[in-house]
Amino acid sequence: MKVLLHTCCGPCTIYPLKVLQGENMEVMGFFYRHNIHPFSECLRRENTLMEFAATKGVRVICQQTYELERFLQSVVFREKDRCRFCYYDRLSAAAKVAKKGKFDVFSSTLLYSRFQNHDLIRQTGEAVGKEQGVSFLYRDFREGWKEGIEESKRLNMYRQEYCGCIYSEKDRFYKESR
Repeated sequence: MKVLLHTCCGPCTIYPLKVLQGENMEVMGFFYRHNIHPFSECLRRENTLMEFAATKGVRVICQQTYELERFLQSVVFREKDRCRFCYYDRLSAAAKVAKKGKFDVFSSTLLYSRFQNHDLIRQTGEAVGKEQGVSFLYRDFREGWKEGIEESKRLNMYRQEYCGCIYSEKDRFYKESR
């Protein structure tokens, strides 16, 4: 089975890639950029992912554009519900690439994170898959959370401290003084 795996970063790719390849699936990555801020962070994540993928012999499709403004315009005044839009945007892009590339299914490393909304990711993936005519492959990769972290540390991979968007960066690092 040919799988397009939406990848958010190198560390989050470790365990899902291991599982999917362990199921004899042919995996290709897809790196989505528009939600990651600042651009230097985007490039650092992309480079880490590409270095890891090269060691595993996995090809990765990377977006060539960086439409941060479109992303921000889409979530402004809806910041509390930004993840819903972000999931839709990333998974829609992955589904379109999967359809164009004649993949059997698509999935996402978002399903590895304990901090993401799995029900919403699954619903969104299934809906955009139906729209595009390519199936969404749901796997709960969270059981490998610790294993992936330990492996990324062993490999000296860059490990980010927020999901990528400007809002999560603020939530992670800015603490109001009281």
